[in-house]
Amino acid sequence: MSIAIGCDEAGFQFKEVIKKLLIEKGLEVEDFGVYSTDPVLYPDIAVAVAKSIAEGKHERGILICGTGIGMAIAANKVPGIRAAVCHDSFSTERSRRSNNAQIMTLGARVIGIELAKQLVNLWLGCEFDGGGSEAKVNKISEYENEFYKSCR
Repeated sequence: MSIAIGCDEAGFQFKEVIKKLLIEKGLEVEDFGVYSTDPVLYPDIAVAVAKSIAEGKHERGILICGTGIGMAIAANKVPGIRAAVCHDSFSTERSRRSNNAQIMTLGARVIGIELAKQLVNLWLGCEFDGGGSEAKVNKISEYENEFYKSCR
């Protein structure tokens, strides 16, 4: 599995720990930054990670900022992307099994690093179940296509 990872300055320390975990699991990882605690505009990182997934360069992505919220909002602007804030095991699992989210976002100021590692492992082990959720995910894509076309 190929993973794109990125963060802002608030998530830098988390990103480094999560990146190490991913590499130890034998996964291919591309780091989209940041590479220090210097302030950045996180939407640039979120969109770069999301585009790499939308274009098929990576299967999944992990984005980290202070809350995880801003990264999710920015990543979800890329057509075809479903990014979900993951701060507990139930929501993390459902983001994959029910919503087929390709990107998980984490808040370094919201959860601890040990919980973050557990959630990453859980998320990586989950696949989309389809079933009753498939029609819902397809409907989201229909709306996305409708609004995307009307904005061009």
